[in-house]
Amino acid sequence: MTELLPGSTRMGRVSLDVADLDALTAFYRDVLLLQVLDERPSEVDLGRGGETLVTLRHRAGLPKGERRSAGLFHTAILHPDRAALAASLASVALRAPQLYTGAGEHLVSQAFYLDDPEGNGVELYWDRPRSEWSWQDGRVVMGTLAIDPNGFIGDHLTDAARDYLSTAADRRGVLAGLDGTVGHVHLKVGDAELAKRFYVDLLGFEVTADLPGAVFVSAGGYHHHMAMNTWSSAGAGLRAPALGLGRVDILLPDAAEVARASERLRTRGVQLRDTGAAVEFDDPWANLVRLTSAS
Repeated sequence: MTELLPGSTRMGRVSLDVADLDALTAFYRDVLLLQVLDERPSEVDLGRGGETLVTLRHRAGLPKGERRSAGLFHTAILHPDRAALAASLASVALRAPQLYTGAGEHLVSQAFYLDDPEGNGVELYWDRPRSEWSWQDGRVVMGTLAIDPNGFIGDHLTDAARDYLSTAADRRGVLAGLDGTVGHVHLKVGDAELAKRFYVDLLGFEVTADLPGAVFVSAGGYHHHMAMNTWSSAGAGLRAPALGLGRVDILLPDAAEVARASERLRTRGVQLRDTGAAVEFDDPWANLVRLTSAS
């Protein structure tokens, strides 16, 4: 029987390799309302509530990634409630409506989608209470129904958020009380069954949903922490160096759990790189994953 990741496992930051660091920093700060938490030579950390959600790394020499290659499908930023999500969505509508790509009522969550200026996918969402989720035969019931984004903003944007967005000339801060985490990450891969074998049988996630060309996995009964799909990348092989996904972080509760998962991967033939504070490895398409301790 496969040893499972701890139930308190969650996603950490997503690192992106970008061509225009200033433009991408402005997007994640001014449009998505993330706060600049740290700046280093050629790198910027942005997040909410003191937690880094996205790290941007300037990589001017890399080519643009091919749409059909493996890599990032989207980074999903989880909001604590509909009011916070409405604030983020309203900011997109005001500042970058051309980047909006769609929405979905997923039964477990409500989500809105867009691309950043370099084509990296982003999902903005909130979760319905777990008591409202349905499960059948060990799989969570999800769907994709229509949502009117303008109606969502109208129903849930607070007066304080509306005033801030309409009057603030300087959006380098975050809305008071606006919080969030990386709720889940979707990757583009070449083969969904191989992805299942790697992320479930080797790493220790559990399958929560299967869709044509995709597998959804989680720890601790969440609807999904990760998904791997072939919707635009079926048959893709190893990623060539390119802009886009740099690394996905998975947060385990402590160093002992990182060591336990690392040993499980090592004994099953996965090549690991121990950085001292974390362990890194490539999935079968050279998407870089890092296991690190939340503590």
